[in-house]
Amino acid sequence: MRKGPIGVARWLLAAALVTGLAGGCGGGGAPQPAGPSGSAAATTLTVSAAASLTDVFNRLGKSFEEQNPGTTVRFNYGGSSDLAQQIVNGAPADVFAAANTSTMTTVFKAGLVNGQPATFVTNVLQIAVSPGNPKAVHKFADLTKPDLKVVVCAPQVPCGSATQQVEKATGVTLKPVSQEPDVRSALSKVATGDADAALVYVTDVKSSGGKVEGVDFPDASKALNQYPIAVLKNAPHADLADRFVALVRGPDGQRVLKNAGFGTP
Repeated sequence: MRKGPIGVARWLLAAALVTGLAGGCGGGGAPQPAGPSGSAAATTLTVSAAASLTDVFNRLGKSFEEQNPGTTVRFNYGGSSDLAQQIVNGAPADVFAAANTSTMTTVFKAGLVNGQPATFVTNVLQIAVSPGNPKAVHKFADLTKPDLKVVVCAPQVPCGSATQQVEKATGVTLKPVSQEPDVRSALSKVATGDADAALVYVTDVKSSGGKVEGVDFPDASKALNQYPIAVLKNAPHADLADRFVALVRGPDGQRVLKNAGFGTP
């Protein structure tokens, strides 16, 4: 049956209404769920942390994301001195966790810390050697053996500074084949067989999964590292930053840190 002008107009109007209703029921036009700030994008919390915190902070980051739906924690790991300089130079971050107090002091004196930094764990040096200790390294002075390839952290890095403190206290001067930018780089030299021994932290040896063996030495106590954490003054997400610090310093965070080999402050 042919439609007259009025019939055609009514048919077009009905088709438009059906199309509009279908579009409102889902498909590509459906609104996306909003994130914590009311936008579709998730909130990203940026944490600059010492390399020695990598494994334990990754675990805490996952817990934090579960506790704060819509939040992603992005970690920037490295040598504490490098991280401090990045922050002073304007790199955006919400939280800074350093491996010693002097690097945190750099950021604090620049007026970039919100409140007072808090020490949340301690750490001590240990000699990392190949499994089975084939070079028979048993004390700090053994690291001066002429046939031994030793690596340390660079002096400006906390693990390097701690090594220098032990050298000064013992009167033993090392002659490393390289100075690494962070403790994980020093650890990897032994794990891959590029070095015979390295001065790293107890926690790094424990996290290696048996790739290296740790040798304790009494002089390590002369260079105890205290780890401070702080919310940065210009933190893009200050409230979330406060919550992350609370997790690290709280009972759940402290239990994870202790299990990783860190000491209590």
